[in-house]
Amino acid sequence: NLFADAGLITSTAFISPYRKDRDFARQLLGDGRFIEVFVKASINICKQRDPKGLYQKAINGEIKEFTGISAPYEEPLQPEIILDADTMTIEEEVQAVIEFLKNKKII
Repeated sequence: NLFADAGLITSTAFISPYRKDRDFARQLLGDGRFIEVFVKASINICKQRDPKGLYQKAINGEIKEFTGISAPYEEPLQPEIILDADTMTIEEEVQAVIEFLKNKKII
């Protein structure tokens, strides 16, 4: 919120598996200042993009309460942007976010 108040665009990547937590962040910033980007990805894609191998460890039971494996993830109901990682490359996903920001005259 402090960065937004200063006129800066801030991008964060939180593991926020619960809608209520994401809704709270949206409420803090207010209308139009919070853009939820949902990267919809299968477990296979998550494993492929996981440089630390955490998904495989969670699947093997080595990590408990891992979001999407042994702990729940609540998909957003109305995110501003949905990126389908199963059909889009990382470059295409980045371009989609940039286009959204341009269309909204944010950048």
